[in-house]
Amino acid sequence: MTFDRRVKIAPSILSADFADFGREIRAIEDQGGDWVHVDVMDGHFVPNLTFGPPAVKAFRRHVTTVMDVHLMIAPVDPYIDAYAEAGADILTAHVEAGPHTHRTLQAIRAAGMKAGVALNPGTPAEAVEHLLDLADLVCVMTVNPGFGGQSFLDLTGKIRRLREMIGDREVHIEIDGGVDTRTAPLVVGAGADVLVAGSAVFRGGSVDKAHVYGENIRAIRAAAEG
Repeated sequence: MTFDRRVKIAPSILSADFADFGREIRAIEDQGGDWVHVDVMDGHFVPNLTFGPPAVKAFRRHVTTVMDVHLMIAPVDPYIDAYAEAGADILTAHVEAGPHTHRTLQAIRAAGMKAGVALNPGTPAEAVEHLLDLADLVCVMTVNPGFGGQSFLDLTGKIRRLREMIGDREVHIEIDGGVDTRTAPLVVGAGADVLVAGSAVFRGGSVDKAHVYGENIRAIRAAAEG
């Protein structure tokens, strides 16, 4: 996976049809999704419970782009190898999930994956300042993690600060939460280059009406790039 700072749309399959993940993943890729975003939640770090390593391994068979796995779990370290074996290309852990984030990012890279670090809305950009040389991606949560479909929190100042801190490092800034045609240009203008979108991609479509996914993805991309 080579570094590319052009805007990427990463549909979150948390908003897909859970009974038809294979076709849903193929549909969003066919319709222009750049990455496939997988939200892993443990019912402890966040108030929801979603996918474990066996589910992620099942998704992998259908993903031909980049499988971007976002761990909203604590602890993280005992599960790194399992998600590597499941086929994650990028594995993101929250800076709030444990006291030894350097160790976590080192372990993610050692397992052969790109390493991401996520920030909850209330956590300042400076919390990752000394982690940037170990990170390939910083995920800025623009909703409180745990559920899809929440309203966007305007953290553009935080995104700008991160872009300043990153400088010329090859580190993506990913935005997760409330991304749509209205908010995409705000976050891209502040320095983000990866946009996670769930409801805004899947709304109005289905695997039998996949062209709607494409229309939604193209609308978000056009807004972001415009």
